[in-house]
Amino acid sequence: MDSIPSLTSLNVKSITRQIEKAETILLSTHKQCDGDGLGAMLGLYHALKKIGKKVRVFTVDEVPPKYSYLKPEKYLDIFEQPHKDIETTDLCLIFDTNDKRLVEPLYSELENKVRNILFVDHHPILNQGPEPTAGSFIETNAASTGEIAYFIIKDLGIRMDENIAQSLYTSITFDTQIFRYVKGASSSHLICAELLKYVSEPEEIHRHLFATFSQGKIAFLAKVLSEIEYHANGQIAILKLSLEDINKNQLHLDDSRDVIDMIMNVTTVITAALFRQDTENGYKMSLRSKDKIEVLGIAENYGGGGHMHAAGAFIEGEYNKIKNDVVNQLLQRLDDHSSKTNEK
Repeated sequence: MDSIPSLTSLNVKSITRQIEKAETILLSTHKQCDGDGLGAMLGLYHALKKIGKKVRVFTVDEVPPKYSYLKPEKYLDIFEQPHKDIETTDLCLIFDTNDKRLVEPLYSELENKVRNILFVDHHPILNQGPEPTAGSFIETNAASTGEIAYFIIKDLGIRMDENIAQSLYTSITFDTQIFRYVKGASSSHLICAELLKYVSEPEEIHRHLFATFSQGKIAFLAKVLSEIEYHANGQIAILKLSLEDINKNQLHLDDSRDVIDMIMNVTTVITAALFRQDTENGYKMSLRSKDKIEVLGIAENYGGGGHMHAAGAFIEGEYNKIKNDVVNQLLQRLDDHSSKTNEK
């Protein structure tokens, strides 16, 4: 572990002590799980099974099909589908969020059945949201929760194997977008260099994570990308994904992540908002930004959260009003950033 210099100060002993004391452990992540939370908790699941812990893995809802290579159906239960009852459990670790609202309705059940619930996360604690449980481990310098899971496994003295490494590699490469977003640290690269000793075909993982474009998805992208609204001389991009288009092209809700990432590749775009229609008047808003433009506060204004430059929230209301409110907030952030730049 000393060979990973950027996070050598990462002290996970508070978590590992809880794991060592617990006889029964449950692992989970936020609803509509992604590669980071899923990979981190499956990596720790495989590790804890090696040392004889009684451990279960739960997701709130269905795992996106792109992660089928991890064989999640072999290892986890889905709370919103038929499952064996959750028994009284010593410890629950929830990965990739510190907001209990994103784990409902599972979280309410956990409160009744688990003696100690801890969040393991790399997102900032919300200014306008519920506090993480006492003893939770939040490390915003980590580029992914997979990195934190790696240090937990190392501190427990558990040897790597293919299942652990494949899961952790999924977590890190997904959340860094194959090392595009590493927070200026070498840790992500160095950890993955070790994991690759046990991952036989990393290209296959990359393909599953980032090359999932069906013919229907390409047709969908061709349509919706032509509907982007630009503001502030192309610095702001706004796009709505209608429920009709999503259903017509048989897309998974997870596919919307690819759309906003593509928008952020436009050279003039500094910040973008994508509104995915989930119900008649309900929208999953995803925000992204470059440079030093902060969007987390906007997401928090609507009861959401995330990172400083990648955040989201679920909003109900009339679309044009929501869109205009968000555009005005993004314009204000651009103006503030421009003013600070001119002062230097």
